[in-house]
Amino acid sequence: MSFETFLFYVFAAILVFAAVMVITRKNPVHSALFLVLAFFNSAGLWMLAEAEFLAIALVLVYVGAVMVLFLFVVMMLDINIAELRAGFVRNAPVAILVALAMVVELVMVVGPKRFGLDSVAAPPANPAEYSNTEELGLALFTQHLYAFEIAAVILLVGIVAAIGLTMRKRPETKYQDPSRQSTVKARDRLRVIKMDAEEKG
Repeated sequence: MSFETFLFYVFAAILVFAAVMVITRKNPVHSALFLVLAFFNSAGLWMLAEAEFLAIALVLVYVGAVMVLFLFVVMMLDINIAELRAGFVRNAPVAILVALAMVVELVMVVGPKRFGLDSVAAPPANPAEYSNTEELGLALFTQHLYAFEIAAVILLVGIVAAIGLTMRKRPETKYQDPSRQSTVKARDRLRVIKMDAEEKG
């Protein structure tokens, strides 16, 4: 067993473990932290597949930005855990059917035939001057330009929705208005009272 194969099995095992913990934890914050672990191990698998740009983008974008925003929203929202459990049990049969359909689709799309693993020789190694980032940029901004723009719009909508969820007005929260504070006059806040002096008897 080569060192790359050993690293692949290590990353894959931790990734499967983290994915299982994401869907089995009761606390949504713990699930989000296990999802961060899954992203890191996915980035390791991308590095082994010589997709360095995708690995770095996964860490920077998902771990560094999306997961931080997700944790912020989860901690700001009042999530009823009991209601979530009841919904999970009620919708479990449908969820199992959807999961099985997704597994079948994944096998059909990314099965052994798509990667040359069915008694076909491995693809040749890339030359030394090969740039994964350059090839990815050419593919994104030429043949996949419309899909790339649609994905950008979907992410923008998701960000706006997340901000909208956290911008709730709470009556018990006190807010400061700097514009009103800067227009305050001293005579509005301070009243000087003149009184005659009194002598102590």
